[in-house]
Amino acid sequence: MKLESIKLKNFKAFRNVHIKDIPAFCVVVGANGSGKTTLFDVFGFLRDCLTYNVTRALQSRGGFKEVVTRGFEKESIVIELQYRMVITGKNRLVTYSLEIAQDNGRSVVEQEVLQYKRGAFGSPYQFLKFSRGKGYAITNEEDFDKQDEELTREEQSLEGTDLLAIKGLGQFKRFKAANAFRQLLENWHVSDFHIEMVRGGKDAAGYAENLSVSGDNLQLVANHLFQNHRDTIFAQIVEIMKRRVPGITAINPIESPDGRLLLGFQDGSFKDPFIDRFVSDGTLKMFAYLVLLYAPEAHPLLCIEEPENQLYPSLLVELAEEFRDYARRGGQVFVSTHSPDFLNACEVDEVFWLVKQKGYSQVKRASENEQITAYMKSGDKMGYLWKQGFFDGVDPQ
Repeated sequence: MKLESIKLKNFKAFRNVHIKDIPAFCVVVGANGSGKTTLFDVFGFLRDCLTYNVTRALQSRGGFKEVVTRGFEKESIVIELQYRMVITGKNRLVTYSLEIAQDNGRSVVEQEVLQYKRGAFGSPYQFLKFSRGKGYAITNEEDFDKQDEELTREEQSLEGTDLLAIKGLGQFKRFKAANAFRQLLENWHVSDFHIEMVRGGKDAAGYAENLSVSGDNLQLVANHLFQNHRDTIFAQIVEIMKRRVPGITAINPIESPDGRLLLGFQDGSFKDPFIDRFVSDGTLKMFAYLVLLYAPEAHPLLCIEEPENQLYPSLLVELAEEFRDYARRGGQVFVSTHSPDFLNACEVDEVFWLVKQKGYSQVKRASENEQITAYMKSGDKMGYLWKQGFFDGVDPQ
């Protein structure tokens, strides 16, 4: 699946924006407070709505009044995603729309719709439509030989007015589009990496195949790769670390006498390895990124904020290319950055920037700026153009 567009209305600083034709590798820049973190939080918010419910997702962000755009507290929050997925052998554009409102101080799902075109012509057909806990879903949506009125509509009631229909119905394979979208949300990786949570031993009896959003299970994931992909993925990661971190000759999971799992980083100048607690932040962060990016299965969507932190500038060009390769493998990547070095590795159609206008965030696209496009065609680089002030409105005033 590939996310094609995002439409936001009254979501924090995004009063009304529509981002179209999103590339597989999408890089977002902007001044502090311009809305980069808020844009990425759209993905985290939807995942929290699915995992828990709308009320809890809002409360963890301060409540409805803190999420809805200021000055528009009486209006609804609307999030609409368009993505492509294969249905019966054809790549179709699916639209998921969620509207959240307040009713007597309680948050409710005012409307939730999942729709796509059944044929080459006509309007999109709503295969799932719910409002305040009640609605319907189509159970035989893949019967494209049948007319719309012949499709089987199954009425359903949810346990609460703040629950997403895709949370319940998405568990059942007979609701094809809902099931696929639920899996998409569940497998999003919106990184919230904390270096202090990465350090230190983990219970050796634990098990993990995928890096957590905080990175606190790095030792367990590395051990999984070491045990199951030692001569392929893990060996490749170690070879990259050797090139990027001076002195590194080997990396191995180590089980301590008290049953804790550690990571040992071998420096060729010393006999004994350094355990992860004592290696640099940059070394540990680079290793974590490689474990994430070279995992056997790519996340359908990966969000990383400011990957340049703690990393040497010259390494960022290679890291950007690895993000791009990850996207080629099928995992769409969103990255926010303040680094000209990282931007220098980006193409003009991969970059967006955010600006604040009258208190609300707006989205601009580098490829739609004639001056930036002309400079890029003549061989200039995106990071240099950013530093020279060609991104209108991006610098703090």
